[in-house]
Amino acid sequence: MSDAILVTYSTKYGSTEEVSQAVASMLRDGGFSVDVQPMNKVRSLDGYKAVVLGTALYVGRLHGDSRRFLVAQRAALAKLPVALFALGPVHSEAKEWLGAREQLAKELARFPWFTPVAQEVFGGRFDPAKLGFPFNLIPPMRKMPVSDVRDWTAIRAWASGLGQLTREPVGVV
Repeated sequence: MSDAILVTYSTKYGSTEEVSQAVASMLRDGGFSVDVQPMNKVRSLDGYKAVVLGTALYVGRLHGDSRRFLVAQRAALAKLPVALFALGPVHSEAKEWLGAREQLAKELARFPWFTPVAQEVFGGRFDPAKLGFPFNLIPPMRKMPVSDVRDWTAIRAWASGLGQLTREPVGVV
């Protein structure tokens, strides 16, 4: 098995891709070979020693590409250490962060076999001008202010700890 780590993501508006690139950069700084790809382009996990999944929560659900990826790659993911991050809250209110964590737990409960070795929720970015259908038809969403609550220091700190997890034998957490 190689030392390569796959950082794969699903995104609608690019924010999760940007965070995935930052995670990959930290892993590379730790001496790892890292590939970054959108989940909908990944055909096989052969050759990877670990996987980092980046997703976003949209109205309480995982991005569709994330759900499809978990189903399609179930057997391979069960054999590898996998870390997961989700972007959710677009404001700093504690209630929104708690809700995002609850939503992520509820979504992951649909995949009881999936047990990430590391998991985190980060803030996301919101721009009403980039809303797609059907969200662009919801007046309150169109009136929300632009926000970006991604905490790059927290993201980098979390990512820098992933290298140690990938050095552990599979099954040891």
